[in-house]
Amino acid sequence: MRGATQLEVDEREHLLERVAELVRDVLRRNDLGNDDLISIIFTATSDVKSEFPAYAARQMGMTDVPLLCARELEIEGSMPLVVRLLAHVETDLSRDEITHVYLHGAAALRRDLAHVHAVPDEASAGTPPVEGAPA
Repeated sequence: MRGATQLEVDEREHLLERVAELVRDVLRRNDLGNDDLISIIFTATSDVKSEFPAYAARQMGMTDVPLLCARELEIEGSMPLVVRLLAHVETDLSRDEITHVYLHGAAALRRDLAHVHAVPDEASAGTPPVEGAPA
């Protein structure tokens, strides 16, 4: 399953909070626990340097889940300060039942996926969260 969040600033505590929020939301929306996780790959844009995103998952108790951090491709015009995750899980959900989670500014990234839970920043309060089919 996929997910992403956008940071407001590249500060360690802020990154840890946003990544933990993303991981918790992915697990909750797909009714998963730590034992369902096979591995998680985190990527971050090149402007994220304050901490490894995987450290947030380690702080949540994921000490026996293989975690990997990598650098996102630097594509001109791409969204800055973004942390993405790709979680490999064991689940009885079919692909079209999986909910992908995009938080804060990253809510604009993947409206093409079948089931998306997208929560924009408070600054976008006039836009309701996107659930279900693409907009």
